[in-house]
Amino acid sequence: GASTHFILPAMDGACMIFFLRHVRESFPDDFILMVHDGAPCHRPGALEVPDHMMLLTLPPYSPELNPSENIGDDLREKFFGNTVFDSMDAVTDRLCIAMNHYIDHPEIVRSITAFPWICSFNEC
Repeated sequence: GASTHFILPAMDGACMIFFLRHVRESFPDDFILMVHDGAPCHRPGALEVPDHMMLLTLPPYSPELNPSENIGDDLREKFFGNTVFDSMDAVTDRLCIAMNHYIDHPEIVRSITAFPWICSFNEC
């Protein structure tokens, strides 16, 4: 699989729409199944979901089903553990390094997010 990311100023509907459009433009020939946790800014009724993209809402209170939880755990352990930052810019810089590492190493992302129920939609 492939991935993309943005570090945006807020977690709201406008930023989510911006991100969905970016994902659609980045992978124009693919059908995109995006898994999300049902946060208010992720709800399809509040979003313009691009063509050839589907948002799959997980049940409430089910972090064990959410692949992004595993990314978050890995991110904290490998890039943020036991670190004190002097500024938000330093945090953002470290986050950019981490996210680019995941893009350069899709096998890491695949190994921690390839849940059997996700792989049933496509080969992992």
